[in-house]
Amino acid sequence: MIQTTLRLGFATLVAAMSIGAAHAAPANSFAPGQEKKVPPSNFDPYYNVCRGTDPACLAQNKGWPEMSASTKTRVLIYSRTAGPRHANLGTAAPAGSGLNPPFAANNVMQATLKAWLAEEGITADWTENPANFSPNNYAAVILASGNRDNLFDIAQTSPTTPMTNLRQYMRRGGGVVAIHNAFGANYNWPYYEGLLGNANFYDHGPNRAGVVNTLADDPSTAGLPATWNFQDEWYNLTPFPTNVKFLLSATVNPGGTGAATVRDFHPVAWCQYFDGGRVFATTLGHNANSFDGTGVGAAEFKKFIVAGIKSAMGLTPFCTAN
Repeated sequence: MIQTTLRLGFATLVAAMSIGAAHAAPANSFAPGQEKKVPPSNFDPYYNVCRGTDPACLAQNKGWPEMSASTKTRVLIYSRTAGPRHANLGTAAPAGSGLNPPFAANNVMQATLKAWLAEEGITADWTENPANFSPNNYAAVILASGNRDNLFDIAQTSPTTPMTNLRQYMRRGGGVVAIHNAFGANYNWPYYEGLLGNANFYDHGPNRAGVVNTLADDPSTAGLPATWNFQDEWYNLTPFPTNVKFLLSATVNPGGTGAATVRDFHPVAWCQYFDGGRVFATTLGHNANSFDGTGVGAAEFKKFIVAGIKSAMGLTPFCTAN
C-alpha cells in the first residue's frame, strides 16, 4: 500500500513538472509589443552610442532643434594641457583666466586658428580654463593639442563637469575638431576614445618629411592635390580607428624601428558622426611652421583644416558619402 502510494505520488509529481515545463515562459520573453529590438547597424555597443558615417546618427536628424543663428558662426578653441606642452601652443594662459586672454607671441596654433577662421567670418573664442568649457554656445569645439586629463577640473565641485558638458553637447548635435595631441588626452575616459574614432595616441617616430595622400571626395578635401608634401610626427594609434571615413593617409619612409615605423596604410585624418554630433579629426599639426605658413605643405594644411572646421560646424556638408 505504501509502495503504491509512493509510485502514484511520484508519477503525479513528474506529470505536474511536465505540464509546468510545457507552459513555462521562455527565459527571454517579452510582453506582446515589447519584443526585443535589434540595434541598428550604426550603433556601437562598446561605446554605447550611435557612431559611424551614417547621418542618421546626427541629433538634428532625430528631431533635435537646429542651433541658434548666433551660435552657427562661433567656435571655441580649447588648448588646455595637463602634461608636457607642444611648442606650437606656446606659453600657457594664466591660471583662472577667462575667455580670450591676450595671446603670447608663441601661442602660434591658437592665434593662427583664430585668424584663419576670422577670414571666413567665423568668431573664435579661446580658453585653457576648464571652468570656461561650456560648448553649447558654439557650433564647434576645437580641441587644439590639449593633452592628458584636460577635461577634468579638480577646482570645480564636480571635477567631471567639463566631461559632462562635452557629452551633452555632442548629444544635441555639436561639432568637435580634434587636432594633433588631442589624441593624447583623456585616456581614462572611453567616451573620448570613441569620439576620436576608436583611437588614441600610442607613439611616434622622429619629426620627418612624408607625403600626404588625399583619399576621399569630401568638402574637407575639396581643392587638395592627390598627394602633397608635409612634415610631422606621424602618430601611431591604438586602437586603430574604425567605422570612420578616412580623409587623408601618409606615406612615410620608416627610417628606423619601433616608434619610427608606420603602417602600410597610415591614416592621418577622418570624420564620423558620434552620439548625435560631428567629429573631424586629424593627427597632423605638430609643427609651428605648418600654421604660420612657412612649412612645407602649409597651404594645403590650412585649406584642409579650415574646410574641416566649417564642415564640423555644419556650414558645409559633413562627411559625405564617396
